Amino acid sequence: MRIFSYCRVSTTEQTTENQILAIRQKGYEVNDSRVVSETVSGSVEAMKREMFKMLINHQMESGDLLVVLKLDRLGRDNIDVQNTINLLTDKGIKVVCLDLPVADLSSAEGKLMLQMFSAFAEFERNRIRERTKEGLVRAQAQGKKLGRPKAYGTTSAVQAKKAAGLSQRKAAETLGLGIATVKRHWNETVSV
Repeated sequence: MRIFSYCRVSTTEQTTENQILAIRQKGYEVNDSRVVSETVSGSVEAMKREMFKMLINHQMESGDLLVVLKLDRLGRDNIDVQNTINLLTDKGIKVVCLDLPVADLSSAEGKLMLQMFSAFAEFERNRIRERTKEGLVRAQAQGKKLGRPKAYGTTSAVQAKKAAGLSQRKAAETLGLGIATVKRHWNETVSV
């Protein structure tokens, strides 16, 4: 079994050296060539991180072990962590997280912990949905217009170019608009 380690810090002023040291002190002998370190904000989803994505897609294979010091190294929030761990276990990669009471997330206890995380992730998704709906209702009650703002004058400008005999493409070019915008306003009636 090959052992890999993923270490992440958020700013260039920080270093991953302490994470690597802590992992090795816990008894995981990770070759320097299998330590992947990157500086990227924790707000970026795991599979959108360049080095992490390369590690998972091109370096690790079934039967390998990935060791991280803390669970938050694996994702930006509970949902992202859950998705990342599911991806790894589906690929046959064993995941060890040293800050959890059950380090081996592939064991029966680890799977139970993941199921609990899954329940929390579902709760988190539902709460986000509820808060979004509440915010929309509140905004409507305050009389705020929802959706894309109306582009006043665009229809009349497009209609003027159409009346002048320009093609849709030429009208878009002349007005500095996208062709999709011109097409959307091409057959609209000008309201006053």
